[in-house]
Amino acid sequence: MTAVRERTTALPSLARVYRTRAVVELREFFRQRESVIFTLLFPVILLLVFGAILDYGITTDSGVTVRFTQLFAAGIIAAGILGASLQNMAISIATERSDGTLKHLVGTPMPRHAYFVGKVVQVLVVTVAIVAVLLLVATTFYGVDLPVGADWLTFAWVTALGSAACTLLGIAISSLAKNGRSASATVTPIALVLQFISGVFFQFSQVPDWLQTVAAVFPLKWMAQGLRSVFLPDELAALEPAGTWELGRTALVLAAWCAVGLALCVATFRWQDRGSS
Repeated sequence: MTAVRERTTALPSLARVYRTRAVVELREFFRQRESVIFTLLFPVILLLVFGAILDYGITTDSGVTVRFTQLFAAGIIAAGILGASLQNMAISIATERSDGTLKHLVGTPMPRHAYFVGKVVQVLVVTVAIVAVLLLVATTFYGVDLPVGADWLTFAWVTALGSAACTLLGIAISSLAKNGRSASATVTPIALVLQFISGVFFQFSQVPDWLQTVAAVFPLKWMAQGLRSVFLPDELAALEPAGTWELGRTALVLAAWCAVGLALCVATFRWQDRGSS
C-alpha cells in the first residue's frame, strides 16, 4: 500500500485578508479617473471658485469680522467628507452590485466583512487626502487660519464621526439605486440638496427656518457646524441658530447617525440587484 500524504494549504490570516482587500479598493478607486476627479478635485475647484468670487467679510453684532473664505473652508471640507464617504460608497457599491462584482466575491472564501473593511479603509485614506489638499489650498491661496491647540482634537472627532456616519449611510443608500447606471443620478441630487441646506455654500443663518429644521435631521449640518467651531472665532457662534456651537449635541447626533446607518446597512444591504437570480 502506498501512503498518501494529504497536503493542506493554510488560509491567510484575517489581517492579511483585510490588508489585501484594502489595497484592492484603493487601487480600484485611483484607477477610475472620473471618481478621483469628482471626489478629490471637485471640492478643490469649488473652494477656488467660490473663494475668488465671494471675497467679503462677515461681521457679528459685537463687531468681529472674518472673511467668507474662513467660513467656506469649514463647509467645503464637510462637503468633501460627504463626497468621500456617502457619495463614494453609494455609487461604487451600487456599480459593483450591478456588474456582478459583489456576487463573485460572495462565492470566494473571503469573509464578507472583509469587503466592508476594505471600503472603510478606502474612505479613510481618501478623506485624509481631501482634507489635506483642501487645507493646503485654503491656507495657500486665501490665507485661511488653521485650527490651534484643542481645536485640532475637535476637528479630528467631528471628521471621524461625520465620516463614519456618512459611510454607513452611503452603504445603505447604495440599495436605493436600481442598478449601477442609475446610482449617480440617485445619489448626487441627495448630496447636493443636503449641501445647499446645511450651510456649506453660505451662512446657515441665511437658510429659511423650515429648511434649517430639515437640515438638522441629517449629519452634514452638524458636521459643518462642528467644523465651523474650529475655523471661526467664538463670537461667530452667535450666528448659529442656538447661539452656540452645540458641540455636545453635534457628537450625539453624529453618533446616533452611526447607529442608524449601521441598522440600515444590516436591514437593506443586498449582494445582487433586485430581480437578479
